[in-house]
Amino acid sequence: MVNSPIDEIKNRLDIVEVVQKYIKLKKAGVNYTALCPFHSEKTPSFFVSPTRQIWHCFGCSKGGDIFGFVKEIEGVEFGDALRILADRAGVELKKQDPKLKTERQRLYEICELTAKFFEKQLKDSQAGIRAKKYLLGRGAKEESIKKWRLGYAPDTWQGLGDFLVGKGYKKEEIINAGLIIRKQGVSSAQGALRAYDRFRSRIMFPIFDFNGQVIGFTGRIFEQEKKQQVEKTGKYINTPSTLLYNKSQIIYGLDKAKVAIRKKDCCLLVEGQMDVIMLTQAGFDNVVAVSGTALTDFQLKILKRYSSNLLFAFDMDEGGDVATKQSINSALNYDFNIKVVVMPKDKDPADIISQNPKTFEKLIKSAHSIMEFYFKTCFARFDKKTPLGRKEITKTLLPIIKRISNKIEQSYWIQELGKRLEVKEESIDEELKKVKIGDSEKIEDKKIVSVPKTRKEMIEEKIIGLSLKFPDYLAIIDKDSLKYFSDSGKKILVTLKKKCLKNKEISEKIIKKFFTAEENDFLNYLLLKIETEQEKIVPSKEIKICLKELSCLGIKTELNELSQQIKRAEQEKKFSKVNSLTKEFIKLSQKLINL
Repeated sequence: MVNSPIDEIKNRLDIVEVVQKYIKLKKAGVNYTALCPFHSEKTPSFFVSPTRQIWHCFGCSKGGDIFGFVKEIEGVEFGDALRILADRAGVELKKQDPKLKTERQRLYEICELTAKFFEKQLKDSQAGIRAKKYLLGRGAKEESIKKWRLGYAPDTWQGLGDFLVGKGYKKEEIINAGLIIRKQGVSSAQGALRAYDRFRSRIMFPIFDFNGQVIGFTGRIFEQEKKQQVEKTGKYINTPSTLLYNKSQIIYGLDKAKVAIRKKDCCLLVEGQMDVIMLTQAGFDNVVAVSGTALTDFQLKILKRYSSNLLFAFDMDEGGDVATKQSINSALNYDFNIKVVVMPKDKDPADIISQNPKTFEKLIKSAHSIMEFYFKTCFARFDKKTPLGRKEITKTLLPIIKRISNKIEQSYWIQELGKRLEVKEESIDEELKKVKIGDSEKIEDKKIVSVPKTRKEMIEEKIIGLSLKFPDYLAIIDKDSLKYFSDSGKKILVTLKKKCLKNKEISEKIIKKFFTAEENDFLNYLLLKIETEQEKIVPSKEIKICLKELSCLGIKTELNELSQQIKRAEQEKKFSKVNSLTKEFIKLSQKLINL
């Protein structure tokens, strides 16, 4: 019988399916493995157990159930993780439960209502109909407008604010969602907070998080008569940083593209929202946008979960060129394989797609490698025939060549640069030696701070884990062996011997029945650990070796304590006690030798 929403969610959702939405999993026996999304590593130490519905990283020691994973990877509180997983599982949470109504949830609700408000304005208002006509004129289809939930912000000062207040939300909350702006130094006669809408007379693009929830907006001017407004506020306006929205962490379209990115093992990166919408509409479903800025470390770590292959298709204007190079520089630190689609001047992907999708396909097929891209743009920008031009070319290209780890590839580009500049390779080499790569350009693994386990703790864990996996071996653990375990380890083994010795297999239900929640988590972790090592060990031999080593460690501790007691007895001249302790010391020493 299901007693709570938590149990119901766990019954409906499989941990493998939940985790696979975020990272690529690979089958490893009865479990799944992957590179840990919570710290940098080159060898997979992250495991998921479908049998026990848990995950654990043996590198950074993080682990737990589906709720723990969503909390960790989304960076949210338990209430938010519960809501996210409840939505996926189709479980209705009781609205009256105040513990589940976090500040974040209120902001999610405000953003969702705002998206619906803008959608209705696009559909029903006169100005909205003109905005929709503009979108259709740019090649966007009705289905795309609905899919991406495009809308229109009316040209009013308090339309949205009044709408949300009417739905029961406070102005302070709407300000915190980044949707209205507080009027400085202005209040009503009653001292009420005065504010006005941030977005007015703009086509609205909702920004979604990785789960497809609205967390912010981008507003775009579209009418010629609004040119004066563009000069004041800019062509685009974005939601400011809020509890939900951080521009440096958002990747537009990833919620819809992540499955395709993983399937195609390639992510196509563009600058703007319209580029994503038009490319997706044309069948390029592995495309995301970075909203006209260079990729951040946070965004790169997210993308790395889905693919190690990036295909840049930024505009070739000055801003796009800078963003491309900055993004490439950052992506190299995360071992991405990178290619660059060289776009025609003054054209963006949305323009090309609306004219002829096959043209864009050809551009992708002829994508340049990083060095080809740098050489092409650099030699187009500077005159190699002038001393100043040569200086700028080498200043740009040498740091990139320096970063090539493969010496054969590096040598090729040194030769290529020498040919194009018509100088000797030796001269290029000399200049290359002077180039220093800054610390910011070097990749550094995230430091894992954890208290190392003692040899005794590791042996105990292995014995308990083997006992759980192979209950028959519990009989081997006698009273003499038990006395060398820690109190917590002894308690677990005594319970297992009393309650579980007759069972051929110790199930999750048995563990839940006889152990606390904390012990339950610990035992499930040990079972997963044993399963990851099982192919490398012979259980019957391993448990005997571990018991013997644990006994040896225990006897050595006892011998050390006896040695200290003998010294004190000698100092106090208690020779009969010295004699007694010495006999005990010899007896224990012989036991250690026999082991």
